[in-house]
Amino acid sequence: MKNYILKKLPHMGFFALVGVNIFFVVFLFQSRDVLEELSKKANPYPEIALLESLPTQSFLELTEYFSGIAREKGGAYAFEVLKRASVPLGTDMHLLGHVVGGILYAQDGLEGIKTCTHDFRNACSHTIVIGLFLEQGQAALPQIAEACYQAPGGSGAYTMCFHGLGHGVLAHAGYNLEKAAQLCQKTGTANYNYRESAECVGGALMEMIAGIHDKDAWAKELPNYLKTEEPLYPCSADFIPAEAKYMCYVYLTPHFFKVVGINLSSPTPENYREAFRFCSEIPVNETRNRDACYGGFGKEFVVLAQNRDIRKIESMTEEQLQTVYEWCLVADNKDGVISCIHHATNSLYWGGENDRSTAIQFCNLIGDPAHQEPCFNNLIGSIQAYIQDRDYKNEFCDELPISYQEKCRFYLL
Repeated sequence: MKNYILKKLPHMGFFALVGVNIFFVVFLFQSRDVLEELSKKANPYPEIALLESLPTQSFLELTEYFSGIAREKGGAYAFEVLKRASVPLGTDMHLLGHVVGGILYAQDGLEGIKTCTHDFRNACSHTIVIGLFLEQGQAALPQIAEACYQAPGGSGAYTMCFHGLGHGVLAHAGYNLEKAAQLCQKTGTANYNYRESAECVGGALMEMIAGIHDKDAWAKELPNYLKTEEPLYPCSADFIPAEAKYMCYVYLTPHFFKVVGINLSSPTPENYREAFRFCSEIPVNETRNRDACYGGFGKEFVVLAQNRDIRKIESMTEEQLQTVYEWCLVADNKDGVISCIHHATNSLYWGGENDRSTAIQFCNLIGDPAHQEPCFNNLIGSIQAYIQDRDYKNEFCDELPISYQEKCRFYLL
């Protein structure tokens, strides 16, 4: 075709020649655009390949890498990369989600919560409310409550949003946990049985363990609240409100791991056995607090069995689920084992935000009826608490072993 056009050029005149040139220029630009579009479809997140080409990344290096992506292309884009990227085993994806969410708040403010999803265990909505509280303090609490109603996820997302607030409250209080607990109490409402304030204290304790938002203030206050010689402190302290002690104990488990020197990259059942013993020091008449303490292990075991990659909870293998159960069996008493199993199931189901099939599979693989029945009973209770859809409930009951289906329908239908 090109030769034909060249032969005709003497007869086509100047304007025809210009037209031909324009044709080729437009063709080249359109071709380039098409190629770029195809490239984007084939590799929409080039940062993933770049990350995989780099040497093994520490948590600090990953923080810098994803912060750079968020600043350059936006927090929402960085979350999409984070969902898909290969990261080193043991990386705390929830805390990494906090990092990206903090930048999203800096870019979009409170409106950023509309961009959030429930991925990374609600890390995005958590950091939006953290940012607002750090910026405005106690005056922001009514606005935060309204924002939490918009938090993405199931019916439990509202109260879990206050867990995120707890991180910001502690940082705002200069890592003084007593002041943070007092501030958290201002968030509770009778409509939710003051669950907001309990979740807030749980988030504050998690922040005290992790020290995400102000490393200098955290390092200064840490010895006052997390003590090797008194592992149950600060949850055992009087300044933790009675209604919040439960959540405090649920989130205390990583402190136990540090006290006994557990290497989380290669933990052993014997390591866990030593850590479980701290829970037995809680008085027997404090039934809920003991349940929370032992249950905190189950919550952590689900994450640890997946090398802390919470993106893959719904695709856990039978071997990994079996490992969670076997770790729970290491608890030093019968009630402790059951509490561990209950909270492991809750962690797998996560208030209905995860596919129910993994939690069902977990209960199903437990061979001991003394442990399997409480597992399924607890799961049925979670469905009752979080799910309104009758068809969902009916399908759930059909998926249980026949011996549990009648009980399931009695409570749910």
